[in-house]
This record gives sequence, structure tokens and C-alpha cells, in this order.
Amino acid sequence: MTDIIPERLAALRAAMHGRGIAYCLVPTADPHLSEYLPARWKAREWLSGFTGSAGTLLVGGGFAGLWTDSRYFGQAERELAGSGIELMRLSVPHTPEHLQWLRDRARAGERVACAAEMLSLASARALRKALDGTGAEPVHEDLPALIWHDRPALPRAAIFEHPLEYAIRPRAEKLAAVRAAMRESGATHHLVSALDEIAWLANLRGGDIEYNPVFLAYLLLDAQRATLFVDADRLGAELLARVRAGGFAAAGYSGIGAALAALPAGARLLLDPHHTCLQVAQAIPGHVRIVESPGPIAGLKARKSGQELAHVREAMRRDGVALVRGARRIEQSLARGERISELDVDDLLRELRAQQPGFVSESFSTIAGYQANGALPHYRATPESHSQLEAHGMLLVDSGAQYLGGTTDITRVWALGETTVEQRRDVTRVLKGVIALSRAKFPRGTSGQQLDALARAPIWAAGVDYGHGTGHGVGYCLNVHEGPQAIRPPRSSSQLEPLDTGMITSIEPGIYRPGRHGVRIENLVATVAAETTGFGEFLGFETLTLCPIDTRLLERGLLDADEIAWLDAYHATVRERLSPLLDGDDRAWLEARCAPLGS
Repeated sequence: MTDIIPERLAALRAAMHGRGIAYCLVPTADPHLSEYLPARWKAREWLSGFTGSAGTLLVGGGFAGLWTDSRYFGQAERELAGSGIELMRLSVPHTPEHLQWLRDRARAGERVACAAEMLSLASARALRKALDGTGAEPVHEDLPALIWHDRPALPRAAIFEHPLEYAIRPRAEKLAAVRAAMRESGATHHLVSALDEIAWLANLRGGDIEYNPVFLAYLLLDAQRATLFVDADRLGAELLARVRAGGFAAAGYSGIGAALAALPAGARLLLDPHHTCLQVAQAIPGHVRIVESPGPIAGLKARKSGQELAHVREAMRRDGVALVRGARRIEQSLARGERISELDVDDLLRELRAQQPGFVSESFSTIAGYQANGALPHYRATPESHSQLEAHGMLLVDSGAQYLGGTTDITRVWALGETTVEQRRDVTRVLKGVIALSRAKFPRGTSGQQLDALARAPIWAAGVDYGHGTGHGVGYCLNVHEGPQAIRPPRSSSQLEPLDTGMITSIEPGIYRPGRHGVRIENLVATVAAETTGFGEFLGFETLTLCPIDTRLLERGLLDADEIAWLDAYHATVRERLSPLLDGDDRAWLEARCAPLGS
């Protein structure tokens, strides 16, 4: 560990002292409250050295702490070593959440700073509430910006059209649907800050955030106008003309504040307090009535049409072809005694996916974890720290891609040779969880919070659990993580929208044994109509992901007849869908890996 992080913390503390700041709060956020950030807003990473996608840094005069969840504990321990920053493990007994930590220690007259552009309206209220009664005061100053002298500029990646062949619904039709929902909510105007919502509505895509085909913009919508706040030169004359013909006007990215300030008396502005930053909200005049709601776009975007799902199925075929070719080549390389590393796995899958029609980019950074590295749920191999594969044990690979016709996200564990009984039992238990949830039938109105235990039950039966959710929503040539649905345990702080037809969600239970191995099997599923009875309408899941599950890693005796039948049927589908796109050794490999377990 170099001394660069302690130096940066010292510079931050000097800036804090000079401005009378007792604590500086640095969340993982940009002005759009994105999950993944452009380089310009990676202040928490720059100050801490922690590269995970979730975490909050809190710096005081004699303390610095990084709060993150169990997905990143191992990674954070390594990356924070020697920095002077204490790892604060979320959801672990006796570890207070950062706001509670502040509430317990802040004193009267002290000032707590956080940049207004990195704080959602909801989070700003939570911070103020936490400090109520302490006498401490929140102030909205961007202290990291004072010392980050080589801070990256605003990204300006190319913006391109999502062709109507794939987008399906024209811009004007989507605008009409959003305006209808606005009227129902009583809103006259709607501010949209979430980048994936703007990209979906405008049928545009970009590259301002790595792996997420979105671009920096705001949208202000009323009954007559839809103003896209993005620098027009990023669109080009021809695309700009098509966007305008679809009902959008264009203004500069920095113009959103002035536009909000000009809202008329009597305006009722719909916005999402969790996706609207405080800096933007501060521009709204006092005479404007604010209607706080997630807004209609998230739900409209999440419910894929039949035509969209048809494109997704084809994207899954192409993705499956790339994965089959990759898995076979990895096995072949090891059999020949060639050196292959986790980094090589990443490069190989990227290369093979890029050969597929409609490929745009990867959908996230590939997780290729051999043996013990697989026990780190969000592990990433780097040139400085990675493992060589050997002809024994297991390789966990979590990867995905953006295609014009859909977004993929898949996890498989592959046997590279001899494995242990413990490894095979863990793989089998995880598969049982995948099967149990994949086969679920449930009444309309059911939330993912109600279904989560179905995937966990076979794992709980062995006295084991995993620290992450079971499933997340997935976009359509958009963010690999999207709401409003998910499959996870209940939380008192938030509720999930019920699963509905057309929603795409992951199913990805796991078992992680630190220092030994990790197991995760992930498929994407679409919610579909199952049947209607005298008790109402019931829904179920269609498995979309097409790639063999390694039966060499299964303890057959732990599977019942119905589970074996499900697996054999899944492999029959995989074989049927992928075989026409493969030949030679690749097709032979597929046939071997899809052989019925029940035969």
C-alpha cells in the first residue's frame, strides 16, 4: 500500500479544518444517483482506495470509516490495508450504520459536510434527521473537489439511437404513456434524473458510464414540452432532428437549474426524492408543489413487451454461444497444459461476445474467481492481483453483455478437474435453490420479498446462508441492475413493486466459504402468466438464460426426481436453442454438457 491514500486524507482533513468542518461524508453517488459512476464522481474511491460499487466514507479529525456490505468485506479489507480507514461492516451486530454513528458522536456546533450533488433529496433529509437533537449542522460543501486537482472532466461519449427495430415503441408513444401517468398523479410537470429512464424514453443510448449504455442528461416534461438537458452537439444534426421529430427539445446539460427556477406558480412537479440530488432540488421555487413518487417510467421500462422479449431470447442465444465456446476453450487450454489466468478468462469472454451480432459492450466487469477467489461475491482480477487456473477445483464466472436486443447476466461454476465433496454439495444446494424459485407459481401482486425464501430454503437446510439478495431487475440494453422489482429479504426501510408480466429478474443464490471456494448459479427469468383459477391470476417464470449447468459438480443423491426432471428439461432447451449456432468441437462439447442426468 502506497502512502497516497493517507496523503489524500490528510489533505481532506486540512480542508475540513480550514472551513470548520468536523466530519466529511462521501457517498457513492453522482448527481443522478446512479449505481455505477462516471470517473468524475468517484470521490469515495479516490479518497479511500476502495473500488467496490457500494460504500460510504466518513472522515473526522481522528477517525475515517468505510461502510460497505458483505459482498465487499474481503475486497475492502485488502484495499483499505494501510490506509488508516477502518472497515465498518454493514448489517453486522454491534456495527452502527453511518448515520447512527454520526448521531452518537456529533456534538453541538459541529458541522457535517456532504456535496449537494452527491446527496439525494431523501438522503439529505435522513442526514438532517440523524443530526436533530445533537446540535450539529449539515452543510452542503464539496470538500473533495477542493483537493482533487486532477479530477476527471464530464464524460462526453457518443450518444446513439436505439433503433426502433429493438426499441419497439416510438418516442412519441412513450411520451404519451408517461403524460397519461402524470395526469393520474395530478402532476403538471415531471423531472427525470435517472439516466436509464431518460435513455429508455428517448430511445437513445450512450457510454458515459462504463458498462451502462446511458448518457448524462436531465429531462423536464410537461403536457406540451419534453426538454432533454444534454449538450446538443453530442447528438449530431441528423439524430437531433429525429429526436425533435419524436417530441423532444434539447437544451444544455447545465441548464436544468434555470429551467426549474422558471417553473410557473401553480406547477405540480413530480420527482423521485431518491433519484433527485439536493443541488438540483434546491433550484425549485417555493411556489411549486412537489409530488414525490418514483414516477411512471421505471415501471413502464421494466415491463418488457412480447417483441422485446423475443429480442431478449435471441440475445440469450448469442450470449450462450459465446459462453459455450469460452468454456470449451478454457478446458482445452488446461488439458494441453497451457497457462491461463483469471484475466485471460475475462479477455476471452469479451472477445467471443464481441463477435456476436448486436453486441454493444459488456454489462459489468467480469467476475472470474478461481477456488478461494470465488468466495468474494464481487471479486475482480487485476494485473496486480489474480490467480492462475489449474486442472482441479472450481472456477466461478459471473459475466454479461449489452446487446441491442437485451442485457445478459449469467453466473456459472465450472469444474476444472477434481473437486471436493464439500464443493459438489454446495453446488447442488445452490442449484436446488435456483430450481425451487424457477418453478415457483404465485398470485399476481406477489413481491420478490415473499419469494426470496424459496431459493434460500435448500441452503438454509444445511445451516448456510448468503449475504446478498437473490435477484435484481435487469434492463433492456440498459443497466444490468434496475428496479422497481427485486428478489430479496424484507427490509423495513423499503418495499418492492410486485413482480409483473414482462419483468426480467435474476435468480442467483450462492454459498461462499472464505478461503476455500464460492458457488453462485445465476439465470435470468421473465415473469409470465401461469394460469387463472377461482382464486385469481397466477404468475410464474420463464428461464431466459441459455448455458449448460456443470453436472460434474452435482451430488446426484441430493436432487429429487422433480429437480432432475427440471434440469434435464432445461438442458434439452439449451441444446435445442444453441446447437444450430455451433459446430464441430463446440457442438460436441454442448451435447456432452447437456446430457440428461436422469438417463
